[in-house]
Amino acid sequence: MKRRFDIYFPWLFTLTDFLVVLFTLWLADFLLEKLGILNEIAFFAYLPLAGAWLLISVLRKDYKIGRTEDYDHTLSNLGITLFWFLAVMAILWTPLELEENRWLQMLGFGSLLLIFMGSFRVGTHMALRVYRIQGKNYRNAVIVGKGGTSPRLADVFRIRKDFGINFLGYFDDLADCNQTRGGISTFFEQAPRLDLDLIYIHEHLEPGLVKKVIDFADENYIKVKMIPGGSLQLEKNLSFSRYGDFFVINVNDIPLDHPINSLAKRAFDLMFASLVTLFILSWLIPLVGILIKMESKGPIFFIQKRNGVNNRVFNCLKFRSMTPNDYADTQQATKNDPRVTRIGAFLRNTSLDEMPQFLNVLSGDMSIVGPRPHTIPMNETFKTQIERYNSRHKIRPGITGLAQVRGYRGEIENPHQIRSRVRLDYFYINNWSFLLDMEIMVKTVYELIFNRENAY
Repeated sequence: MKRRFDIYFPWLFTLTDFLVVLFTLWLADFLLEKLGILNEIAFFAYLPLAGAWLLISVLRKDYKIGRTEDYDHTLSNLGITLFWFLAVMAILWTPLELEENRWLQMLGFGSLLLIFMGSFRVGTHMALRVYRIQGKNYRNAVIVGKGGTSPRLADVFRIRKDFGINFLGYFDDLADCNQTRGGISTFFEQAPRLDLDLIYIHEHLEPGLVKKVIDFADENYIKVKMIPGGSLQLEKNLSFSRYGDFFVINVNDIPLDHPINSLAKRAFDLMFASLVTLFILSWLIPLVGILIKMESKGPIFFIQKRNGVNNRVFNCLKFRSMTPNDYADTQQATKNDPRVTRIGAFLRNTSLDEMPQFLNVLSGDMSIVGPRPHTIPMNETFKTQIERYNSRHKIRPGITGLAQVRGYRGEIENPHQIRSRVRLDYFYINNWSFLLDMEIMVKTVYELIFNRENAY
Protein backbone atom coordinates (compact mmCIF):
# COMPACT_ATOMS: atom_id res chain seq x y z
CA MET A 1 0.00 0.00 0.00
CA LYS A 2 2.77 2.46 0.90
CA ARG A 3 4.48 1.88 -2.47
CA ARG A 4 1.24 2.27 -4.43
CA PHE A 5 0.55 5.60 -2.70
CA ASP A 6 3.92 6.97 -3.82
CA ILE A 7 3.11 5.99 -7.40
CA TYR A 8 -0.41 7.40 -7.59
CA PHE A 9 -0.27 10.48 -5.33
CA PRO A 10 1.87 12.70 -7.63
CA TRP A 11 -0.56 12.05 -10.51
CA LEU A 12 -3.63 12.67 -8.35
CA PHE A 13 -2.13 15.84 -6.85
CA THR A 14 -1.09 17.19 -10.25
CA LEU A 15 -4.48 16.55 -11.84
CA THR A 16 -6.38 18.12 -8.93
CA ASP A 17 -3.95 21.05 -8.86
CA PHE A 18 -4.66 21.64 -12.56
CA LEU A 19 -8.44 21.56 -12.04
CA VAL A 20 -8.28 23.89 -9.03
CA VAL A 21 -6.13 26.43 -10.88
CA LEU A 22 -8.45 26.28 -13.90
CA PHE A 23 -11.47 26.93 -11.66
CA THR A 24 -9.63 29.78 -9.89
CA LEU A 25 -8.73 31.44 -13.21
CA TRP A 26 -12.34 31.19 -14.36
CA LEU A 27 -13.60 32.63 -11.04
CA ALA A 28 -11.08 35.49 -11.22
CA ASP A 29 -12.24 36.21 -14.78
CA PHE A 30 -15.88 36.23 -13.64
CA LEU A 31 -15.25 38.57 -10.68
CA LEU A 32 -12.99 40.96 -12.62
CA GLU A 33 -15.61 41.20 -15.39
CA LYS A 34 -18.32 42.02 -12.83
CA LEU A 35 -16.10 44.76 -11.39
CA GLY A 36 -15.50 46.18 -14.86
CA ILE A 37 -11.75 45.60 -14.63
CA LEU A 38 -11.50 42.92 -17.32
CA ASN A 39 -13.16 42.43 -20.68
CA GLU A 40 -14.80 39.10 -21.44
CA ILE A 41 -12.30 36.32 -22.21
CA ALA A 42 -13.34 32.91 -23.55
CA PHE A 43 -12.98 30.04 -21.09
CA PHE A 44 -10.80 28.04 -23.49
CA ALA A 45 -8.24 30.84 -23.42
CA TYR A 46 -7.47 29.81 -19.86
CA LEU A 47 -6.52 26.24 -20.80
CA PRO A 48 -2.99 27.11 -22.00
CA LEU A 49 -2.58 29.30 -18.90
CA ALA A 50 -3.57 26.40 -16.63
CA GLY A 51 -1.19 24.25 -18.65
CA ALA A 52 1.62 26.70 -17.89
CA TRP A 53 0.81 26.40 -14.18
CA LEU A 54 0.88 22.63 -14.51
CA LEU A 55 4.28 22.72 -16.20
CA ILE A 56 5.81 25.05 -13.58
CA SER A 57 4.34 23.01 -10.73
CA VAL A 58 5.67 19.72 -12.11
CA LEU A 59 9.12 21.14 -12.87
CA ARG A 60 9.32 22.48 -9.32
CA LYS A 61 8.04 19.13 -7.95
CA ASP A 62 5.32 20.77 -5.86
CA TYR A 63 3.71 17.35 -5.49
CA LYS A 64 6.52 16.42 -3.11
CA ILE A 65 5.08 17.48 0.24
CA GLY A 66 7.67 16.55 2.86
CA ARG A 67 6.25 14.42 5.64
CA THR A 68 8.16 16.37 8.31
CA GLU A 69 7.66 19.83 6.74
CA ASP A 70 5.37 22.48 8.25
CA TYR A 71 2.55 24.24 6.43
CA ASP A 72 4.59 27.40 5.91
CA HIS A 73 7.01 25.38 3.75
CA THR A 74 4.09 24.33 1.54
CA LEU A 75 2.99 27.97 1.23
CA SER A 76 6.56 29.07 0.52
CA ASN A 77 6.75 26.60 -2.39
CA LEU A 78 3.40 27.88 -3.64
CA GLY A 79 4.67 31.47 -3.50
CA ILE A 80 7.62 30.67 -5.76
CA THR A 81 5.40 28.78 -8.23
CA LEU A 82 2.94 31.68 -8.25
CA PHE A 83 5.73 34.17 -8.92
CA TRP A 84 6.93 32.27 -12.00
CA PHE A 85 3.36 31.75 -13.19
CA LEU A 86 2.51 35.45 -12.98
CA ALA A 87 5.74 36.27 -14.83
CA VAL A 88 4.73 33.91 -17.65
CA MET A 89 1.21 35.34 -17.61
CA ALA A 90 2.43 38.93 -17.86
CA ILE A 91 4.88 38.21 -20.67
CA LEU A 92 3.25 35.55 -22.83
CA TRP A 93 -0.53 35.49 -22.28
CA THR A 94 -1.92 37.44 -25.24
CA PRO A 95 -5.46 38.22 -23.88
CA LEU A 96 -3.90 40.72 -21.43
CA GLU A 97 -1.61 42.44 -23.94
CA LEU A 98 -4.20 45.03 -25.01
CA GLU A 99 -5.90 45.49 -21.64
CA GLU A 100 -5.75 48.96 -20.05
CA ASN A 101 -5.75 47.84 -16.39
CA ARG A 102 -3.19 45.10 -16.90
CA TRP A 103 -1.41 45.32 -13.54
CA LEU A 104 -4.69 45.59 -11.65
CA GLN A 105 -5.87 42.46 -13.43
CA MET A 106 -2.63 40.68 -12.59
CA LEU A 107 -3.14 41.62 -8.94
CA GLY A 108 -6.67 40.19 -9.05
CA PHE A 109 -5.55 36.90 -10.59
CA GLY A 110 -2.58 36.64 -8.21
CA SER A 111 -4.66 37.31 -5.09
CA LEU A 112 -7.31 34.71 -5.90
CA LEU A 113 -4.68 32.15 -6.88
CA LEU A 114 -2.89 32.70 -3.58
CA ILE A 115 -6.12 32.21 -1.62
CA PHE A 116 -7.55 29.21 -3.49
CA MET A 117 -4.31 27.40 -4.32
CA GLY A 118 -3.01 28.07 -0.82
CA SER A 119 -6.20 26.60 0.67
CA PHE A 120 -5.97 23.56 -1.62
CA ARG A 121 -2.31 22.83 -0.92
CA VAL A 122 -2.46 23.37 2.84
CA GLY A 123 -5.66 21.28 2.86
CA THR A 124 -3.84 18.52 0.98
CA HIS A 125 -0.94 18.75 3.46
CA MET A 126 -3.39 18.42 6.37
CA ALA A 127 -5.16 15.48 4.70
CA LEU A 128 -1.82 13.69 4.27
CA ARG A 129 -1.11 14.09 7.98
CA VAL A 130 -4.51 12.66 8.91
CA TYR A 131 -3.93 9.79 6.45
CA ARG A 132 -0.58 8.98 8.07
CA ILE A 133 -2.00 9.16 11.59
CA GLN A 134 -4.29 6.31 10.50
CA GLY A 135 -1.20 4.19 9.86
CA LYS A 136 -1.06 4.59 6.08
CA ASN A 137 1.64 5.91 3.74
CA TYR A 138 4.31 5.06 6.31
CA ARG A 139 8.07 4.58 6.17
CA ASN A 140 9.85 1.78 8.04
CA ALA A 141 12.85 3.04 10.01
CA VAL A 142 15.52 1.72 12.37
CA ILE A 143 18.22 3.41 14.42
CA VAL A 144 21.71 1.93 14.32
CA GLY A 145 23.40 2.79 17.62
CA LYS A 146 21.55 3.76 20.80
CA GLY A 147 22.41 6.50 23.24
CA GLY A 148 22.87 10.27 23.22
CA THR A 149 20.03 11.89 21.31
CA SER A 150 18.74 8.78 19.51
CA PRO A 151 16.05 8.03 22.17
CA ARG A 152 14.71 11.55 21.62
CA LEU A 153 14.29 10.76 17.94
CA ALA A 154 12.45 7.54 18.80
CA ASP A 155 10.13 9.61 21.04
CA VAL A 156 9.44 11.96 18.12
CA PHE A 157 8.40 8.98 15.96
CA ARG A 158 6.10 7.77 18.73
CA ILE A 159 4.49 11.16 19.38
CA ARG A 160 4.31 12.56 15.84
CA LYS A 161 2.24 9.89 14.13
CA ASP A 162 1.50 12.42 11.38
CA PHE A 163 5.10 12.00 10.15
CA GLY A 164 4.18 8.47 9.10
CA ILE A 165 7.48 6.91 10.26
CA ASN A 166 7.09 3.38 11.61
CA PHE A 167 9.98 2.88 14.06
CA LEU A 168 11.02 -0.79 14.12
CA GLY A 169 13.70 -0.51 16.82
CA TYR A 170 17.42 -0.17 17.56
CA PHE A 171 20.46 -2.16 16.57
CA ASP A 172 23.13 -1.70 19.24
CA ASP A 173 25.76 -3.86 20.93
CA LEU A 174 25.20 -2.45 24.42
CA ALA A 175 21.52 -1.48 24.68
CA ASP A 176 19.11 -4.11 25.99
CA CYS A 177 15.76 -2.26 26.05
CA ASN A 178 12.64 -3.88 24.64
CA GLN A 179 13.06 -1.92 21.39
CA THR A 180 16.52 -3.36 20.70
CA ARG A 181 16.39 -5.90 17.87
CA GLY A 182 19.97 -7.05 18.28
CA GLY A 183 23.60 -6.06 17.96
CA ILE A 184 24.97 -3.98 15.13
CA SER A 185 26.29 -7.06 13.32
CA THR A 186 22.75 -8.45 13.47
CA PHE A 187 21.55 -5.41 11.51
CA PHE A 188 23.13 -6.68 8.28
CA GLU A 189 21.37 -10.03 8.74
CA GLN A 190 17.90 -8.68 9.58
CA ALA A 191 17.75 -5.53 7.46
CA PRO A 192 17.02 -7.26 4.10
CA ARG A 193 13.86 -8.76 5.65
CA LEU A 194 12.56 -5.55 7.26
CA ASP A 195 11.49 -3.66 4.11
CA LEU A 196 13.40 -0.61 5.35
CA ASP A 197 12.99 2.90 3.96
CA LEU A 198 15.13 4.87 6.44
CA ILE A 199 18.22 4.15 8.50
CA TYR A 200 19.21 6.64 11.23
CA ILE A 201 22.83 6.38 12.36
CA HIS A 202 23.92 7.40 15.83
CA GLU A 203 26.66 10.04 15.65
CA HIS A 204 29.12 8.15 17.87
CA LEU A 205 29.17 5.04 15.72
CA GLU A 206 32.70 4.01 14.67
CA PRO A 207 33.56 5.62 11.26
CA GLY A 208 34.34 2.32 9.55
CA LEU A 209 30.99 0.94 10.67
CA VAL A 210 29.20 4.07 9.46
CA LYS A 211 30.71 3.57 6.00
CA LYS A 212 29.63 -0.08 6.00
CA VAL A 213 26.03 0.86 6.88
CA ILE A 214 25.95 3.56 4.17
CA ASP A 215 27.36 1.13 1.56
CA PHE A 216 24.69 -1.41 2.51
CA ALA A 217 21.97 1.25 2.25
CA ASP A 218 23.20 2.37 -1.19
CA GLU A 219 23.07 -1.19 -2.49
CA ASN A 220 19.52 -1.64 -1.17
CA TYR A 221 18.13 1.83 -2.09
CA ILE A 222 17.56 2.87 1.52
CA LYS A 223 17.86 6.49 2.71
CA VAL A 224 20.42 7.17 5.45
CA LYS A 225 20.34 10.05 7.94
CA MET A 226 22.79 10.97 10.70
CA ILE A 227 21.54 11.92 14.16
CA PRO A 228 23.34 15.09 15.42
CA GLY A 229 24.59 15.02 18.99
CA GLY A 230 23.26 17.08 21.87
CA SER A 231 25.54 20.02 21.06
CA LEU A 232 23.76 20.46 17.72
CA GLN A 233 20.21 19.94 18.99
CA LEU A 234 19.69 23.67 19.41
CA GLU A 235 15.94 23.90 18.80
CA LYS A 236 16.56 25.43 15.39
CA ASN A 237 16.89 24.42 11.75
CA LEU A 238 20.50 23.70 10.88
CA SER A 239 21.87 24.69 7.48
CA PHE A 240 25.06 23.84 5.66
CA SER A 241 27.75 25.78 3.83
CA ARG A 242 29.89 24.20 1.13
CA TYR A 243 33.56 25.00 0.62
CA GLY A 244 34.38 23.07 -2.54
CA ASP A 245 33.92 19.42 -1.51
CA PHE A 246 33.92 20.24 2.22
CA PHE A 247 30.73 20.91 4.21
CA VAL A 248 30.30 22.75 7.51
CA ILE A 249 27.21 23.12 9.68
CA ASN A 250 25.86 26.61 10.33
CA VAL A 251 24.72 26.24 13.92
CA ASN A 252 23.25 29.68 14.61
CA ASP A 253 21.63 30.71 11.35
CA ILE A 254 18.10 32.07 11.70
CA PRO A 255 15.31 32.23 9.08
CA LEU A 256 15.70 35.99 8.66
CA ASP A 257 19.33 35.52 7.63
CA HIS A 258 17.92 34.31 4.32
CA PRO A 259 17.74 37.33 1.97
CA ILE A 260 14.30 36.40 0.59
CA ASN A 261 12.78 36.08 4.08
CA SER A 262 14.36 39.34 5.21
CA LEU A 263 13.16 41.15 2.08
CA ALA A 264 9.62 39.79 2.42
CA LYS A 265 9.38 40.85 6.06
CA ARG A 266 10.76 44.31 5.35
CA ALA A 267 8.47 44.79 2.33
CA PHE A 268 5.43 43.89 4.44
CA ASP A 269 6.57 46.23 7.23
CA LEU A 270 6.94 49.13 4.79
CA MET A 271 3.58 48.49 3.13
CA PHE A 272 1.66 48.11 6.39
CA ALA A 273 3.38 51.02 8.16
CA SER A 274 2.80 53.26 5.13
CA LEU A 275 -0.92 52.52 5.16
CA VAL A 276 -1.14 53.17 8.92
CA THR A 277 0.80 56.44 8.55
CA LEU A 278 -1.31 57.64 5.64
CA PHE A 279 -4.76 56.70 6.92
CA ILE A 280 -4.38 56.84 10.73
CA LEU A 281 -1.33 58.75 11.95
CA SER A 282 -2.01 61.62 9.54
CA TRP A 283 -4.99 62.67 11.67
CA LEU A 284 -4.22 60.86 14.96
CA ILE A 285 -0.97 62.72 15.68
CA PRO A 286 -2.53 66.24 15.43
CA LEU A 287 -5.60 65.15 17.46
CA VAL A 288 -3.67 63.43 20.26
CA GLY A 289 -1.08 66.21 20.20
CA ILE A 290 -3.75 68.81 20.95
CA LEU A 291 -5.18 66.72 23.83
CA ILE A 292 -1.72 66.17 25.35
CA LYS A 293 -0.89 69.89 25.15
CA MET A 294 -4.24 70.85 26.70
CA GLU A 295 -3.54 68.77 29.81
CA SER A 296 0.15 69.32 30.53
CA LYS A 297 3.18 71.19 29.32
CA GLY A 298 5.85 69.35 27.43
CA PRO A 299 6.43 67.67 24.06
CA ILE A 300 3.83 65.59 22.20
CA PHE A 301 6.21 62.70 21.75
CA PHE A 302 8.18 60.83 24.37
CA ILE A 303 11.50 59.90 22.74
CA GLN A 304 13.45 57.21 24.54
CA LYS A 305 16.79 55.58 23.71
CA ARG A 306 16.35 51.83 23.23
CA ASN A 307 18.45 48.97 21.91
CA GLY A 308 17.60 47.69 18.46
CA VAL A 309 19.07 45.20 16.00
CA ASN A 310 22.67 44.25 16.88
CA ASN A 311 22.22 46.34 20.06
CA ARG A 312 22.28 49.55 17.99
CA VAL A 313 20.71 52.42 19.92
CA PHE A 314 17.75 54.21 18.31
CA ASN A 315 15.13 56.79 19.30
CA CYS A 316 11.89 54.95 20.08
CA LEU A 317 8.79 57.14 19.61
CA LYS A 318 5.68 57.14 21.79
CA PHE A 319 2.96 59.63 22.57
CA ARG A 320 3.87 61.25 25.87
CA SER A 321 1.62 59.75 28.55
CA MET A 322 3.33 61.09 31.70
CA THR A 323 4.22 64.43 33.12
CA PRO A 324 7.90 65.17 32.34
CA ASN A 325 10.07 63.46 35.00
CA ASP A 326 13.65 62.33 35.60
CA TYR A 327 12.82 58.63 36.11
CA ALA A 328 11.27 57.70 32.75
CA ASP A 329 14.29 55.62 31.68
CA THR A 330 14.92 53.82 34.96
CA GLN A 331 11.50 53.41 36.62
CA GLN A 332 8.81 51.30 34.94
CA ALA A 333 5.22 52.46 34.86
CA THR A 334 3.18 50.81 37.61
CA LYS A 335 -0.53 50.48 38.25
CA ASN A 336 -2.02 53.85 39.28
CA ASP A 337 1.33 55.52 38.60
CA PRO A 338 0.97 59.23 39.67
CA ARG A 339 3.16 60.33 36.76
CA VAL A 340 0.55 59.19 34.20
CA THR A 341 -1.78 61.96 32.96
CA ARG A 342 -5.49 61.43 32.29
CA ILE A 343 -5.09 61.44 28.52
CA GLY A 344 -1.95 59.36 29.08
CA ALA A 345 -3.93 56.73 31.00
CA PHE A 346 -6.34 56.45 28.08
CA LEU A 347 -3.50 56.20 25.57
CA ARG A 348 -1.73 53.51 27.57
CA ASN A 349 -4.90 51.53 28.25
CA THR A 350 -5.73 51.43 24.53
CA SER A 351 -2.06 51.09 23.48
CA LEU A 352 -2.47 54.18 21.29
CA ASP A 353 0.69 55.57 22.90
CA GLU A 354 2.67 53.02 20.82
CA MET A 355 1.23 54.17 17.46
CA PRO A 356 4.10 56.57 16.57
CA GLN A 357 6.37 53.53 16.44
CA PHE A 358 5.04 52.89 12.95
CA LEU A 359 7.30 55.83 12.03
CA ASN A 360 10.18 53.85 13.57
CA VAL A 361 9.17 50.98 11.26
CA LEU A 362 9.34 53.27 8.22
CA SER A 363 12.78 54.51 9.26
CA GLY A 364 14.06 50.94 9.55
CA ASP A 365 14.64 50.90 13.32
CA MET A 366 11.72 48.59 14.12
CA SER A 367 9.48 45.95 12.61
CA ILE A 368 5.74 45.34 13.03
CA VAL A 369 6.44 42.04 14.82
CA GLY A 370 9.57 41.25 16.81
CA PRO A 371 10.98 41.29 20.35
CA ARG A 372 9.81 44.39 22.23
CA PRO A 373 12.72 46.82 22.78
CA HIS A 374 13.71 47.57 26.37
CA THR A 375 15.31 50.70 27.73
CA ILE A 376 19.10 50.82 27.83
CA PRO A 377 19.30 50.60 31.67
CA MET A 378 16.97 47.59 31.66
CA ASN A 379 19.09 45.91 28.98
CA GLU A 380 22.26 46.47 30.97
CA THR A 381 20.62 44.82 33.99
CA PHE A 382 18.97 41.89 32.25
CA LYS A 383 21.94 40.84 30.11
CA THR A 384 23.95 40.12 33.27
CA GLN A 385 21.12 38.10 34.81
CA ILE A 386 19.65 36.08 31.93
CA GLU A 387 21.47 33.64 29.69
CA ARG A 388 21.36 34.45 25.94
CA TYR A 389 19.53 37.72 26.65
CA ASN A 390 21.40 39.58 23.90
CA SER A 391 20.27 37.03 21.28
CA ARG A 392 16.93 38.89 21.14
CA HIS A 393 18.77 41.70 19.34
CA LYS A 394 19.57 39.59 16.27
CA ILE A 395 16.60 41.13 14.46
CA ARG A 396 14.70 44.42 14.51
CA PRO A 397 12.55 44.94 17.62
CA GLY A 398 8.79 44.96 17.09
CA ILE A 399 5.73 47.00 17.97
CA THR A 400 4.21 43.70 19.09
CA GLY A 401 5.70 40.28 19.65
CA LEU A 402 5.13 36.66 20.59
CA ALA A 403 5.79 37.34 24.29
CA GLN A 404 3.20 40.12 24.34
CA VAL A 405 0.39 37.95 22.91
CA ARG A 406 1.31 35.14 25.32
CA GLY A 407 0.59 37.35 28.32
CA TYR A 408 4.02 38.85 29.06
CA ARG A 409 3.40 42.53 28.44
CA GLY A 410 3.52 45.59 30.63
CA GLU A 411 5.38 45.90 33.91
CA ILE A 412 8.03 43.29 34.77
CA GLU A 413 7.34 42.42 38.41
CA ASN A 414 9.51 39.29 38.86
CA PRO A 415 12.42 37.45 37.21
CA HIS A 416 10.11 34.75 35.81
CA GLN A 417 8.38 37.30 33.55
CA ILE A 418 11.55 38.55 31.87
CA ARG A 419 12.92 35.00 31.50
CA SER A 420 9.67 33.96 29.84
CA ARG A 421 9.82 36.97 27.54
CA VAL A 422 13.36 36.15 26.48
CA ARG A 423 12.51 32.47 25.94
CA LEU A 424 9.55 33.38 23.69
CA ASP A 425 11.62 35.99 21.83
CA TYR A 426 14.32 33.36 21.25
CA PHE A 427 11.73 30.93 19.91
CA TYR A 428 10.30 33.57 17.57
CA ILE A 429 13.71 34.51 16.17
CA ASN A 430 14.66 30.91 15.46
CA ASN A 431 11.27 29.86 14.10
CA TRP A 432 10.18 32.97 12.21
CA SER A 433 7.71 32.58 9.38
CA PHE A 434 5.32 34.94 7.63
CA LEU A 435 2.38 32.91 8.98
CA LEU A 436 3.71 33.29 12.53
CA ASP A 437 3.81 37.08 12.03
CA MET A 438 0.20 37.06 10.80
CA GLU A 439 -0.88 34.94 13.78
CA ILE A 440 0.79 37.33 16.23
CA MET A 441 -0.83 40.35 14.59
CA VAL A 442 -4.30 38.76 14.79
CA LYS A 443 -3.73 37.81 18.44
CA THR A 444 -2.51 41.34 19.17
CA VAL A 445 -5.84 42.75 18.00
CA TYR A 446 -7.64 40.22 20.21
CA GLU A 447 -5.50 41.17 23.22
CA LEU A 448 -6.14 44.88 22.63
CA ILE A 449 -9.89 44.32 22.64
CA PHE A 450 -10.40 41.66 25.32
CA ASN A 451 -7.36 41.66 27.60
CA ARG A 452 -6.42 45.02 29.08
CA GLU A 453 -5.30 43.74 32.50
CA ASN A 454 -1.61 44.66 32.18
CA ALA A 455 -2.11 47.84 30.14
CA TYR A 456 -1.31 50.76 32.44
